[in-house]
Amino acid sequence: MADLDTEGRILDAARRVFIRRGTAGARMQEIAEEAGVNQALLHYYFRSKAGLADRVFLEAAGRLVQTLAPLASESASLDLLIERFVHGYIDAVRQTPFIPAYLLAEIHHHPERMPGMIARATGSVPSEIAAAALARLQALIAVKVAAGEMRPIAPHHLLINVLSLVVFPFAARPLLSGALGLDEPGFQRLLDERRAELPRFILNALRP
Repeated sequence: MADLDTEGRILDAARRVFIRRGTAGARMQEIAEEAGVNQALLHYYFRSKAGLADRVFLEAAGRLVQTLAPLASESASLDLLIERFVHGYIDAVRQTPFIPAYLLAEIHHHPERMPGMIARATGSVPSEIAAAALARLQALIAVKVAAGEMRPIAPHHLLINVLSLVVFPFAARPLLSGALGLDEPGFQRLLDERRAELPRFILNALRP
């Protein structure tokens, strides 16, 4: 248990430091001080900063990619898929709120890492995941357009629109909390409201 506690403290500290500094600017000594351990323990558990960064990234990417799983469901309607995605993303990220800021920093600073790391996190090729998701969206959109229930929209634009709406409150949390006067309970209430509001807002925006 002590080993797991130490490893967990190191990972928590690494997440905080990587968010503040980025992986390039982070130093093992700062992570050790943040975790309350000596630097030798960091090397014992993770060998190097690269190994620690890979572990944090794999956990973050793995959790986030899981929210895309509903896109592969053959039985889900577009309405249900959007609701599942919004709920799944908010529920996952509110448990690990460091994910959006960390992943955005990694995408900007180390874009070359993304394909390989996502493949390791998911066991699938990123381009294949994206292609399958977009093909599924296209089929669902075509059904609703043919029924006169929504206007035509390219699947990649729909995916980008939904992602933007769910990611922004987490990525801009300091700005929103300051502007709206939100403490931690207030921010959680905002997420509950967004969880209920967003699926309706997105579907209404798609009507003809």
